[in-house]
Amino acid sequence: MATREYGQFCGLARAMEMVGERWAILIVRNLLSGPQRYTDLRKGLPAIPTNVLSTRLKQLEEAGLVTRRALSHPTRAIVYDLTDYGRDLEPALIALGRWGARTMTEPGPGEAVTAESVAMSFRTTYRPEAARESTVGFEVRMGDFTIRIQVTNGALAVGVGPHPDPDLVIERLADKAIMELMRGSKTAAEAAADGSVRLKGDPALLSRFTEMFHF
Repeated sequence: MATREYGQFCGLARAMEMVGERWAILIVRNLLSGPQRYTDLRKGLPAIPTNVLSTRLKQLEEAGLVTRRALSHPTRAIVYDLTDYGRDLEPALIALGRWGARTMTEPGPGEAVTAESVAMSFRTTYRPEAARESTVGFEVRMGDFTIRIQVTNGALAVGVGPHPDPDLVIERLADKAIMELMRGSKTAAEAAADGSVRLKGDPALLSRFTEMFHF
């Protein structure tokens, strides 16, 4: 890889040599939600220059973190996907995202809220102790995009797009409704009563949602 080297025999230094370049970690973050085409990555990272995206993808491939493959007929698109080695970064990204979220309040001027960034927020706020090895599926509709969440025996999987068989669909009707639920500034009962969200499925599961995903 044509990246800067630290000259340190250290696992952290080696990791930074592989994913420490600008945008590399966010590319990995986006691919945690599943395989994406080049155009999908550009949409999810609206500020990244095209030459930088191409370079980072090549570097991540060379490091064995990302693989490129062709989808079968009729799509025939080229997609980028994480290798098992690349997916091993997920716990580290969750911990880093949770640490960084301590300083966050509201999006600043020019800061984009993307499907992938919201998907990451569900990973970083997940409370497995609250899930108590339960199995439940949520579909969270956020206006321009939808997030699918599946908890299976306490294990979390998050992706972009509709859930095939959700136990509860949560549709955001007020801009900050999901954030208020996750921060605890509004209860599930209050959000359902004041029209902040529209529910389809078992409404009692909204309280379970707020217990599992909490800042």
